[in-house]
Amino acid sequence: MRNIFLFIRRHLNFIFFLFLQGLSIYFIVHYSKYHQAAFGNISNRLTGKVNDQYSRINNYFHLKRVNDSLVKANERLYNKLRSDYQLPDTASRLVVDSIRVDSILQYKKFSYLSARVVSNSVSTQNNFIVITRDKPGELHNGMGVVDQGNAVIGIITDVSGNYAVVMSLLHKDSHLSGKLLKGGETGTLNWDGKEPNIITLSNIPKSARVAKGDTIITSGFSTTFPRGMMIGTVTEVLAEKSTSYFRIKFKTSADFNNLQHVYAIESTEQAPVNKILEQIKQQQH
Repeated sequence: MRNIFLFIRRHLNFIFFLFLQGLSIYFIVHYSKYHQAAFGNISNRLTGKVNDQYSRINNYFHLKRVNDSLVKANERLYNKLRSDYQLPDTASRLVVDSIRVDSILQYKKFSYLSARVVSNSVSTQNNFIVITRDKPGELHNGMGVVDQGNAVIGIITDVSGNYAVVMSLLHKDSHLSGKLLKGGETGTLNWDGKEPNIITLSNIPKSARVAKGDTIITSGFSTTFPRGMMIGTVTEVLAEKSTSYFRIKFKTSADFNNLQHVYAIESTEQAPVNKILEQIKQQQH
């Protein structure tokens, strides 16, 4: 303790200088819009680099788990490719190759781009996931994102270089469409911000036959996700008293607490559909 006081006494002027310097920087950044923007830009860059390095170290200690999941993912993809070529005309095909594979001359509808998770949040009302891909320019807004098990995670909302921000299903403004696999009834996904991995499916009529354990999949009513991708499993069915709808709670198939590698889905139909919708908006104005 005595040495500490001696050190402070010996370097009192220098410590006081550092205090005044820090206080000056605080006032400049806090009261100057220009310096505040400059400092925020630098801070975001440093934070991104730190998160990137931390993610690399964390991924190193999970290599075995990642390798095991990649083996399962490859096995699933190989089975799908085999069905594409041997049964090209069946309705079970989810992805059609861009090369002509039969006399009907069908083409690839969806492409999958692997990406690495840099940062992820699950404890706020507005949760986002930041992903990166080695080749810049391949990720863009509106692309759907799934985990290694083909379970829905969210949609890309912002892109900068080879980084992209994904609006997670655990976001209050995320309202994707989902449907019951058994009966085909379609509803809207909503997160109440309470429990991670527990989401609500609303607007399902009470005439629907739904029970605990039923599967919820993508409806295919948009160009973002193919029809039939896993979203979750029903955990609770609640009948709303004032409406004719069920409020269904389900557990997501994706584990948002353990995301390391994901796939961004590119649709060949997205650009033409968006162009038509934009033309309609312009005509209405």
